[in-house]
Amino acid sequence: MGAKGLIISGSFGELLARQKASEEFELGELLIAESADAKTLMQVYDLLYGSQVSEQNLELISGMTLEEGTSLEFMDPHLRNYTLAKLKSLITIPKESKKKYKASKALPGFFSELLEVEKQDINFITKPKNPLFLGDMRSGSKVLELPLFLDGKKALSHHVLVPATTGRGKSNLVKCLLWKLAAEDYAGMLVLDPHDEYYNAEPGLKQHPAKDKIKYYSPEPLPGTDSLVFNLKDVTPDHFSGAVDWSTPQKEALSAYWKKFGKEWIEAVVLEKPLDNKYHEGTLGVIRRRVMDLLSLTWDGEKLHSDGIFKLNAGASTITDIVKAIMDAKIVVVDTSGFDGREEILIGSMITTELFKAYKRAKTKGTLKDTPVASIVLEEAPRVLGREVLEKGRNIFSTIAREGRKFNVGLLAITQLPSLIPRQILANMNTKIILGIEMKPERQAIIESAAQDLSQDDRAIASLDKGEAIVTSNFAPFALPVYVPLFDTIVETRRDNTQRAYPGLG
Repeated sequence: MGAKGLIISGSFGELLARQKASEEFELGELLIAESADAKTLMQVYDLLYGSQVSEQNLELISGMTLEEGTSLEFMDPHLRNYTLAKLKSLITIPKESKKKYKASKALPGFFSELLEVEKQDINFITKPKNPLFLGDMRSGSKVLELPLFLDGKKALSHHVLVPATTGRGKSNLVKCLLWKLAAEDYAGMLVLDPHDEYYNAEPGLKQHPAKDKIKYYSPEPLPGTDSLVFNLKDVTPDHFSGAVDWSTPQKEALSAYWKKFGKEWIEAVVLEKPLDNKYHEGTLGVIRRRVMDLLSLTWDGEKLHSDGIFKLNAGASTITDIVKAIMDAKIVVVDTSGFDGREEILIGSMITTELFKAYKRAKTKGTLKDTPVASIVLEEAPRVLGREVLEKGRNIFSTIAREGRKFNVGLLAITQLPSLIPRQILANMNTKIILGIEMKPERQAIIESAAQDLSQDDRAIASLDKGEAIVTSNFAPFALPVYVPLFDTIVETRRDNTQRAYPGLG
């Protein structure tokens, strides 16, 4: 295979290479610079024109061509005019060493040839014991047939962020991750699905062959799935954090109700039972209206009625069953598409709070190491992790963002606006699967909190097409350029394989 270009100048972080006239460099393309004892894996992060003709003469020639229609030809045009690429070194791969790779700390040779990367050049990237599938290795827009994985136990427990502009493939990515995770036993997932697009879609997770590994809860369940119903006695005042903004007196009154009446506190609020301390009548009235509205409760003067998913005499085991399923390495999809934002956050808060408590108990008992990692999929993450939200007080999701990794509980947060999330929490998201982001402030927020140095990748991130991603992680050797397959293709491949093995079945 011939050289695509030669390194001609530059500095350690900004090497300049000349492109061969018959070849073409692309943003994000991976190239190999080879020496006697090592290979250096390099990446294109910028492109520009070069010419041996002075700029003044180029302006004159272009003017004559445009204005006078004069056709001018250069002598040896491929030698005089060319494309230049700016490159950065990713890693060095020793040819004879026990180390598979190491950080680059030296310049490749002057006039080193740049070769197109091939699978054997990066065979040090292997499938880990607990694989979290990302997609295939990508070099520019060329897809290499090399599946990429992270250590799923580490990546999921240390939080994953998926930032992207609308239409760049966030949902497709998460569907692919969940589909592959359903075949593994090291992780359980809670998916709060505000658009009902993960399970009950065409195609969706309901078509997965391991049906016992995926549970679906909905107010309108499909045949063979579960009804989303909660018992009122399982609701605590803490569950409202993030869903409702309470004033300080209102928070104190809620706490007083909980301390005095325990699991009967909601009934006490509705019936306006007296508290030991005096609270303003308006404060108690606001609490009563908000609680009844959010939980869809009515009072006819004699009896309390429920018109929603929060029931007086049903749903006692719902949260327990969901937590157990996740701790058994199952994927639990909760359809919240029929609720407003407050109800959705309340539902997520209830389940997540009990899940986190269960993992804390497992650590106390010494059984945490044998328990699958738990991860919570959060759409529109700034609703519960945004700076303005957290200024009003912590919620269970921000607690997990800061402390969850100690208990093997992580977040898989999805957002279009990472800049709204505090930098401390962004930094705690140790893996970021970056899809295309057009707005510069959002790219900057990601670049500043990335596990690897992405300071030169601003243009590359902006130019990512649908399905293309850059994965930066503490558990990856370098920022991985990835192509995420279309979810429909994964489902069709499974269906075709099944039909070949068992004719007549889909």
